[in-house]
Amino acid sequence: MKPYTSRILTINAGSSSIKFALYGLDDGLVPLFFGQMEQMGSPTTILHFTDTVTQEDNSYCVDTSGHVDPSNFFMDWLIAQEGFESIKAVGHRVVHGLRHTQPERITTGLLDELKSISAYDPEHLPEEIKLIELFHARYIGIPQIACFDTSFHTSMPPVARLLPIPRRFTDMGIQRYGFHGTSYAYIIEELKRIAGDVSANGKVIMAHLGSGASLCAAHESKSVETSMGFTPSSGIPMGTRTGDLDPGVAWYMMKTERQYPEQFSDVVNHQSGLLGISGTSSDMRDLLKIRDTDARAAEAIDLFCYQTKKCIGSFAAVLGGVDTLVFSGGIGEHAPEIRRQICEGLQFLGIELDEAANRKNEAIISLKTSKVFVRVIETNEQWMLAKSVCKVMDYAI
Repeated sequence: MKPYTSRILTINAGSSSIKFALYGLDDGLVPLFFGQMEQMGSPTTILHFTDTVTQEDNSYCVDTSGHVDPSNFFMDWLIAQEGFESIKAVGHRVVHGLRHTQPERITTGLLDELKSISAYDPEHLPEEIKLIELFHARYIGIPQIACFDTSFHTSMPPVARLLPIPRRFTDMGIQRYGFHGTSYAYIIEELKRIAGDVSANGKVIMAHLGSGASLCAAHESKSVETSMGFTPSSGIPMGTRTGDLDPGVAWYMMKTERQYPEQFSDVVNHQSGLLGISGTSSDMRDLLKIRDTDARAAEAIDLFCYQTKKCIGSFAAVLGGVDTLVFSGGIGEHAPEIRRQICEGLQFLGIELDEAANRKNEAIISLKTSKVFVRVIETNEQWMLAKSVCKVMDYAI
């Protein structure tokens, strides 16, 4: 690994994974190293990583069936890697940040605030807080920066944030926050780079479609509406999450199956979505392989596309039209069949796909005669985290 004297580490911790990347600062912001730990919480955790300089890939399994804590193992492994001793700052993707509008240096006060709202998102916040505290213990004195996923959506108008519940709950901070903000901020910046300010400032609908999935409507490069709400469980169906659900279903399930809140949370976050409907897999790639022979897999795909299409239509109503539709995330970037099915029937909005370009996953997949540009943009949340760290720490890049 090239001997950069200054490096930034970015951490994107989820409920069952940790994504990480290392950037050098001596020649601008240069990606050096990236990887992730997956299947955390299962008996075997998979760690794989890539040196971007040598293009060397490595992957191995970690037995976490005993007393091995995946997060502690990750820290031990990280500290042992060559070049990680010159880290100058660490950037964390923090899923929930209430009304924080900008990345901030993590202080004791901010950490206490995050702990106080950990119940807002028990699927992500506790693990993120745990890693922040581990870094504080292992990398004493190194600044840590919180990059809030919700901050991109703080520009939404009050009517888009308000929930129809008694005001006392609103006063407690229960509102629609929106998520995937780090991804959406990157897509807007990338849209400015490849298409110019006029395009990025127009009426843009972004679809971040992966195991977690949401959509965002933006105007003047700011979020005006998004599909997720108080938690990342809401919105369109996802890999294992329900998306929007009639609250009466919660009451019925708790009553008939005598479920406690923790059990209900497990159902809506880990047993539902594509997995729940298909009964076989939460991975869209698996479902696409069997959709012609498995009716439930086909139904899971159809519902995902149907709800996404509905969301695009409603967001076009909010924006008063649409100039650009962007697909991103693992499904959005790599599944032409899904993009085709979502866009089918949206010609009335001016959305017309070029089938050949779509099959090839090209950057622009709309016809030249289409009134709406339909683009595929590979998101890069780690890069956005690194840029945010540089901004807070006033590092030149």
